[in-house]
Amino acid sequence: MPRDSRYDILFEPIRVGPLTAKNRFFQVPHCNGMGVSFPSSMAAMRRMKAEGGWAVVCTEETDIHPTGDMSPWIEGRLWDDRDIPAFARMNEGVHQHGALAGIELTHSGPRDPCLYSRESPIAVSHSPVMSFDYPGQARAMDRSDIRAYRRWHREAALRAKRAGFDVIYVYCRSATSLNGNFLSRARNDRSDEYGGNLVNRVRLLREVLEDTHEAVGDTCAVALRYTVDDQIGADGNADMEESREVVRMLAELPDLWDVNIREWDRDSMPSRFGPEGSQEEFVSFVKSLTSKPVVGVGRFTSPDTMVSQIRRGILDFIGAARPSIADPFLPRKIEEGRIDDIRECIGCNMCVSCDFTLVPMRCTQNPTMGEEWRKGWHPEIIPERASNDRVLIVGAGPAGLECARALGQRGYEVTLAEARNDLGGRVHDESRLPGLSEWRRVRDYRIYQIQKMPNVEIYRDSRLSPEEILEYGYPKVVLATGSKWRSDGVGRSIDRPVAGLADIQVRTPEDVFADRPIHSPVVIFDDDRYYMGGVLAEKLRMKGLDVTIVTPTSDVSSWTQNTLEQGRIEKRLHELGIIVLEKHTLTRVKDGEVVLQHVKSNRESIVPCASLLLVTMRLPTDELYWTLMENRDRLQAAGIRSVTRIGDCLAPSTIAAAVYSGHRYAREADAPIIEGVPFKREMIALE
Repeated sequence: MPRDSRYDILFEPIRVGPLTAKNRFFQVPHCNGMGVSFPSSMAAMRRMKAEGGWAVVCTEETDIHPTGDMSPWIEGRLWDDRDIPAFARMNEGVHQHGALAGIELTHSGPRDPCLYSRESPIAVSHSPVMSFDYPGQARAMDRSDIRAYRRWHREAALRAKRAGFDVIYVYCRSATSLNGNFLSRARNDRSDEYGGNLVNRVRLLREVLEDTHEAVGDTCAVALRYTVDDQIGADGNADMEESREVVRMLAELPDLWDVNIREWDRDSMPSRFGPEGSQEEFVSFVKSLTSKPVVGVGRFTSPDTMVSQIRRGILDFIGAARPSIADPFLPRKIEEGRIDDIRECIGCNMCVSCDFTLVPMRCTQNPTMGEEWRKGWHPEIIPERASNDRVLIVGAGPAGLECARALGQRGYEVTLAEARNDLGGRVHDESRLPGLSEWRRVRDYRIYQIQKMPNVEIYRDSRLSPEEILEYGYPKVVLATGSKWRSDGVGRSIDRPVAGLADIQVRTPEDVFADRPIHSPVVIFDDDRYYMGGVLAEKLRMKGLDVTIVTPTSDVSSWTQNTLEQGRIEKRLHELGIIVLEKHTLTRVKDGEVVLQHVKSNRESIVPCASLLLVTMRLPTDELYWTLMENRDRLQAAGIRSVTRIGDCLAPSTIAAAVYSGHRYAREADAPIIEGVPFKREMIALE
């Protein structure tokens, strides 16, 4: 199918310095949990983006010297020539598909404590190390340090060129780079030619840009990644006029401007708190001040929004990190007129969490992310079926839908039976909570794909009994029946049922989903620690109920720190007038009250409560599995050779884990059983 002519502008070639990008799709630098620790995985993942049609594919921030060691963050490293081969492998794959390869060189200055190298961190001025609350400081750089840093950056740029990179970044952000550290009015207290007025503070950035051009600008494009609201005025707010002046001063020096905003939770805004294109109001001025191309991000998934950004003069390139993770083939699908086949990013930031948890990146929408090298998974290609076995899937939640979709793509004959009329399981329920509407994309994408498959049938309102499953006699039975929240208080911090629950109205998230009566005042005991407790508190408060949320952790919804949501969640709860009690656990219940205990002091307190909402842990809904498995002879007589649990029915976890579980079953159906480690590992070679 030819592409819609409205989107032709997205496929115009763009000149960047001495090079030409084949279209306007630009995968900006983003962390991925692979980098220096898993370079083969990183290379395969980036190569997949190039195959998917991105004109420019960049690697993550890459430290250039031991004094800017970013450990334990798993990023890129280019300290000497021994680091070149890993990047050369990535670039070879990117170039095979006609894309340009980019690298974001950086020295993180005072951000990181150099835990691996054990060098002393350096900064524009004496300052504390910012990461991990490490009790150390970065020392102020003297002129010889500045000369050394310029030399390190120049040498790294030359190594990047030898590694095959086409676009070489100079990074400028006050909290995470020396260039931005010097530029910052708030952080720079120097009195020499690198401090004081703006001309002096911008001096190092100008010099590094000029050094990089001189070193590699004959064949490589030099990009500047600039944080537009990084300049802070005397009132503590962004000084946008000074930021504009920086752009005016350097307007024509870079070959490309890559613009973003300061706080990571705004730059990678979760969909719960911001829409597509949320950065426009901050970055729109840049293009009017330079003739060089400008790239920016905004969780762009709609081609109409992309075209609007270009036609209105906001951006020249459509930058993406998260949308390129959710669908590496987004550009190709637009080019081929397959808009509805795009796996749209849901803005859950599960990908971001992997940077904090120090593991290779994963994605709720794209279960193949991170598996390109170690399992050989391709986001668009899957092996044809290996048998004529029919498959019965019970449960159309995220695991069941993905399993049916992937099995259908392989060519299997699949029947998907859902007990309810609504498809999507927990995704259907949770996407109706405040701010989570975009999570419906997990369900909607898979339903649309399945509806195109004549070999996959969906039956709604079909709660199957063990006898009915035996009667159907499908050779393969997959149970994706989900899980239910516990109603006895047992969870991470409580290992036995809470006393007195019979004396109060106890509710679980399922009761909220079903709109069952809940009385005020409500106490939510959140021992799950992800988003559920906070978003339920928000929903009930918006209905007019008095709400107190209690958690044993130091922060409400504490795990959402990994998804850049925690601060915004807590702020919203306080704005809504919800009482937040942290570092408290639930001990017992009596008429109209709950008794709490401080986790450190053991001091007890009593809170009035008409309804107690328990958000602790879930149990698999696996009764069907155990009933079927208790008589294997009946299974064999019915022609059923395997019964398999997937998703929350096997082990309750995240939606991303459920989708992965369903996809994995579909990939491995009829494959030989692998003993031992089920994927390739990257082994460190001994010197």
